[in-house]
Amino acid sequence: MNPRTLLRLGRVSNLPTVWSNVLAAVVLSDAAPRAGTVLLLLLAMTLYYEAGMFLNDACDAGIDRRERPDRPIPRGDISAGTVFAAGFTTLVMAIGLVTAVATNAATGRPWAPIASGIALALAIVGYDLFHKNNPLSPLLMGACRALVYFTSALCVSGTLAAQVLFAAVLLLCYLIGLTYAAKHESGQPLTHYWPLLFLAVPFVAMAPSTANPGTAVLLVLFLGWVIAAVRLIIGRARNIRRAIGCLIAGISLLDAVLIAASGQIAWAGAAVAAFAATLWLQRRVPGT
Repeated sequence: MNPRTLLRLGRVSNLPTVWSNVLAAVVLSDAAPRAGTVLLLLLAMTLYYEAGMFLNDACDAGIDRRERPDRPIPRGDISAGTVFAAGFTTLVMAIGLVTAVATNAATGRPWAPIASGIALALAIVGYDLFHKNNPLSPLLMGACRALVYFTSALCVSGTLAAQVLFAAVLLLCYLIGLTYAAKHESGQPLTHYWPLLFLAVPFVAMAPSTANPGTAVLLVLFLGWVIAAVRLIIGRARNIRRAIGCLIAGISLLDAVLIAASGQIAWAGAAVAAFAATLWLQRRVPGT
């Protein structure tokens, strides 16, 4: 099997956005976990993401033969059965790793992150199985990312701080807008524009935090980036696939804004680095 096939199947170029989600959850939980715990969490969430991407391609193989024949399964680079097996195996590994982290984190509540990890797996499978022609699929995708926040925070602190819940709601809204646009990536015209307004929720919610100069700068950068992406969706020079790649990278900018608002500017810089890494990797491996 060609390693590039696995890279394309897994959309590995988007992995830095998952890592910044973990970072944001850890910072916002106000915990002080061991470095080893954070590294294991990064690995676990990487496995969840890769499993989701594998299962997505396997479930969409029939549709991709018509709409995206350049994807690895329609091209004949790998069979759908092999991808299904790899996806479910990776998902089980992810749940096992979260269970190990939760058991050894000494938070006193290992059942909570384990339950959240199982919920994340179910959300991933639910999205991959039922996202086509499902008006609630943007909500399902947003729930997947919100559960990355929840599972990571619960693993390091055993509880969900108010700021983690707040951040998860903003991330959920952003993903609803992003996923709605992504449903039209194959060329179908957008029948409604109002779901894109969900992309604006983080800016409205974070506006009171602009008294902090670092947060203000990052929020303006994030706003400019999202406006540019939306213009690619609804403007004359329409390029929805490119816009989706930009909005995916923007997930890390949202993480950076949230982290900066908590006063951790240095860690916000790490999230900005994840944004830059995503853009760099998307030039080498397609992110959609």
